[in-house]
Amino acid sequence: SITQQTGSVPGDTVESRDTFASEHRFYVGAMYDLSMWQDYKDDAQLASGRNASGFDALVGFRLYDVFRIEADYMYSQAKWNIMSMNTNTVFVNAIFDARIDSLYRLFYKQKLVPYVGVGTGLTWYRGKDMTFKNDTNLSLAALAGLGIELGEYFALDIGYRYVYMFKPEISVMSELVPSAHQVRFGARVNF
Repeated sequence: SITQQTGSVPGDTVESRDTFASEHRFYVGAMYDLSMWQDYKDDAQLASGRNASGFDALVGFRLYDVFRIEADYMYSQAKWNIMSMNTNTVFVNAIFDARIDSLYRLFYKQKLVPYVGVGTGLTWYRGKDMTFKNDTNLSLAALAGLGIELGEYFALDIGYRYVYMFKPEISVMSELVPSAHQVRFGARVNF
């Protein structure tokens, strides 16, 4: 193996600073989501958004210490005071981690890793006593959070996600554009 002096700290070499991404390329995880669905109003009706629970299952790949891509399946029940529907969404997320311990020697091991990201995907809708003109639609997401690393292989996640689903043209509310603020809690296992 080739050892190269980095120049930042005497004795610090590229070989001695193995990055987290090179040691743990893949991860799997699960999240609990509390979705706060936004209100809808038109000339004829007002639909008040309700809170609903959901979950995510995700698989990720770290390209670098500061960048990862993940496939994310989200199930949620979208609720308003006059109706509810089930949503199944598959996202591809691009996430930037603020992992600075491999860039600078400030920490021996970084335990708190903030992150931000964006995602795009498809949502499938299903509801009782309603029809959808577009039962599969494009969806967008913006997310931010904090990973709490409990050792090399396990991390807890606390985060926020804004989800925007393009208009499905539902028979009972044709102009509704489903969107929600989500508070998320979960865990990841690194491989």
